[in-house]
Amino acid sequence: MKQKPYLSLEDVKRIAAAAEAEAAKHQWAVTIAIVDDGGHLLWLQRHDGAAASSAVIAPAKAKVAAMGRRESKVYEDIVNNGRAAFLSVPLEGMLEGGVPVVVDGHCIGAVGVSGVKSAEDAQVAKAGIAALG
Repeated sequence: MKQKPYLSLEDVKRIAAAAEAEAAKHQWAVTIAIVDDGGHLLWLQRHDGAAASSAVIAPAKAKVAAMGRRESKVYEDIVNNGRAAFLSVPLEGMLEGGVPVVVDGHCIGAVGVSGVKSAEDAQVAKAGIAALG
């Protein structure tokens, strides 16, 4: 039987703390969502002042990144580059700000962030993932 790494609760807390620190450093009010490799929610943290809609968008970004095993920006770029038919794909969260967590070549989950500019959302997500080392 094959084996692969997975996100432990300790890992999730470490990612969340680092992402929160990155957002706080820039005074960004965001929602941070962390999911497992199947897109199932493990963590949701909405900062004071973050829009209510960010609590829906962040998990969707994380889920699409985990299930697609690539950054959610890839899907946004596909649509923005003229492939409108891709909008019929049954995925939500096809906006920049969802980043997969990859360990030893395995996607073990993802982080989705919403609340500021999309590139800044991705910056927060990547800072969280970097805490895993």
